[in-house]
Amino acid sequence: MAGTRVGFGFDAHRFAADRQLVLGGVPIDHPFGLEGHSDADVLSHAVADALLGAASLGDLGQHFPASEERWRGASSLLFLEKIREILNEDDFEVVNIDCTVVAEAPKLLPHVPEIRRRIGLALGLEPSRIGVKGKTCEGLGAIGRQEGIAAYAVALIEWSARTEEGSP
Repeated sequence: MAGTRVGFGFDAHRFAADRQLVLGGVPIDHPFGLEGHSDADVLSHAVADALLGAASLGDLGQHFPASEERWRGASSLLFLEKIREILNEDDFEVVNIDCTVVAEAPKLLPHVPEIRRRIGLALGLEPSRIGVKGKTCEGLGAIGRQEGIAAYAVALIEWSARTEEGSP
């Protein structure tokens, strides 16, 4: 039986000196980047977890563990491309993505078209099927104190019935 599935993703990283800030695959001018093994792109990580969750395929760390040196400094768009391949192998198709970046700074709005374009390229989606919003915490909590950035994502995927035993 074919079906529709929804997945939810979340990620947060603290700021780090001497790192480039990358959100949705877009390098953004900011005094700090984010701490992490890969490029620490919280937005792409949240999208990845939403997609993997929708397909019941675990999480980002299971597929791209920080214990593997080959992922050090890797572009998180590469993770999305590989997740797209995994989903396609299992007859899943991404319908749309909606995500929110939570940060006091930088302003996200000027970067949204390019973020949508780059995530779309990685996932084989038209940018019109990718929602990206920026929110602040109004000075509340760790994000409000500008200690880091968080992101949330929801993914809608569809899959086709397969006759193989054990298919999703």
